[in-house]
Amino acid sequence: MVKSIIKTNALAMAMALAPLATQAQVDYSVVQVNEEAGLELTRVTGDNDYVCMPEVRRSGATVNWLSNRIIDISPDGQKLAYLSWRNNTSNIFIKDVGRQGSSVQRTNRTAVLDFAYSPDGKYICFSEKSGRLNQIYQTSATGSYVCRQITTGNADYSPAYSADMTEIFFARQENKGVSVWSYNMANNFLANYTRGMNPCPMAGGKTLLCARVGAGGRGEIWRVNYETGVEECILADPTRSFTTPTLSPDGKWILAVGSSVLMNGTMRYANTDIFAVRTDGTQLTQLTYHAADDLSPAWSRDGRHIYFVSQRGSSTATANVWRMAFGL
Repeated sequence: MVKSIIKTNALAMAMALAPLATQAQVDYSVVQVNEEAGLELTRVTGDNDYVCMPEVRRSGATVNWLSNRIIDISPDGQKLAYLSWRNNTSNIFIKDVGRQGSSVQRTNRTAVLDFAYSPDGKYICFSEKSGRLNQIYQTSATGSYVCRQITTGNADYSPAYSADMTEIFFARQENKGVSVWSYNMANNFLANYTRGMNPCPMAGGKTLLCARVGAGGRGEIWRVNYETGVEECILADPTRSFTTPTLSPDGKWILAVGSSVLMNGTMRYANTDIFAVRTDGTQLTQLTYHAADDLSPAWSRDGRHIYFVSQRGSSTATANVWRMAFGL
């Protein structure tokens, strides 16, 4: 059975300096495999950017991974924001998409877990680990390090703005499970909507995407109208898990991280790859097939490219941000 369970306690900040034991089975130095022909893969970051690699755990043919979003593209399409591990801290750094060069540190915290740009590009909301708790903050996308604390005293993570920026949606881990909440920016009102994680608000209505662990223990992608209460399962599979739904700019496609199994003779290797599916649940397409772990996908603002985190192209399994063409 393949399962994908979200971990809320920490990112595995393991770069190539501390590769997993299972990595010995994989040749990470290959940039792409035959099944990925035509993807036009480009590495966007360098090893000295110290891109965080979300934790992935394997047990036989089962793979579990941290589904938080740790990269994003600015609304103008010019900036890549990514989570970086430096000086024993994890923080958000920003660099130009179109050119190689240095990055600018955007947060000055201890243990940032994940984040998202605001639709107008002026702010970034993020979660940070503090002891056993994760708290949501907002900071400027271009200015000072000053932060506004959004939540406190809970295990909150995976924040995302509503399209009109009136609310920040996030996941909250409680004894009864994980559920989607929102914080109203004007009146500080907190609301609990539905079971799930990795909330992705949709434009043009009271609707969001989220990931859930289904009855079979596998991750599923759901669409929830939190005004009418209608909930629809968009993506589920009897042998695969899916998390981290991300809506395309034109609203027609959803990216997700999904589990897969690679075969080498009789040996099975559990893996994570990037998938795309239409918003009505049709035309599920596996985009990546590399034995490296491909995680945290983000759309370019024109919808023509996908950014993601992977150790591919590195003999030492160092994580970097990669870009691939999208042409479905």
